[in-house]
Amino acid sequence: MIAAEFAARIRDREQCVGYWVVLDAPVATERLARLGYDYVALDAQHGLIGNAGLLSNLMAIDAGGRSVGLVRVESAEPAAIGRALDFGAGGVIVPLIDTPEDAARAVSAARYPAGGRRSYGPMRSMLRIGPTPAEADESVLVLAMIETPAGLANLDAICAVPGLDGVYVGPSDLCLAVGGRFPNDPEVAEVFEAALERVRTAAARAGIAAGIHNPTGEQAARRLAEGFTFATVASDLVHLEQAAAAHLKAVQGA
Repeated sequence: MIAAEFAARIRDREQCVGYWVVLDAPVATERLARLGYDYVALDAQHGLIGNAGLLSNLMAIDAGGRSVGLVRVESAEPAAIGRALDFGAGGVIVPLIDTPEDAARAVSAARYPAGGRRSYGPMRSMLRIGPTPAEADESVLVLAMIETPAGLANLDAICAVPGLDGVYVGPSDLCLAVGGRFPNDPEVAEVFEAALERVRTAAARAGIAAGIHNPTGEQAARRLAEGFTFATVASDLVHLEQAAAAHLKAVQGA
């Protein structure tokens, strides 16, 4: 199955590229999932997608046939993680991981007993992932976001948590975490880049993947060249606005 193959690639630290979705627009998501991105991530934390939207958009990604659907859940709570996985997500990106205990709770919520405490009820996911608990555990990724001062301070311990497949940088929050006044604050650019290097090297030492969110494909390519395992290009809403603004400018200029 495609989810199992993708999970194996990430665990082998093979470089992958994804796209970020914040809009509850399954038809658009399906078109994005046909383009060839390795994964499409749905944002249930800051995005505009509720429970029904998660289900519909994960089905749209599967219909696209070329990408794995990931979900950034709203928290490390077992209910949020279990719901995303039961809907058919191939993995979860878990925000605000401050400690190894936070990461361990996220891993436990995503794995069936005896390796975790995920409740069995794969209403849809069993059609795509698994279907046995052991097969599902092999096919599902758990990625911890590194985006807080505490997360940076505990980076090595977080990366060493058994069962964690990778870490994922939220650059806006990480910029604030290292003293920025706003995302992409140039005054902390050097400190920010040093923090990124810390994340890459800590993940490499632990033998897990390191991913990062990016505003453009060009920056995603740069981060992959620097040694990140996977890079996401953001996002449907941003690109819709950029494309519309560019066309308006072209008309007005003419």
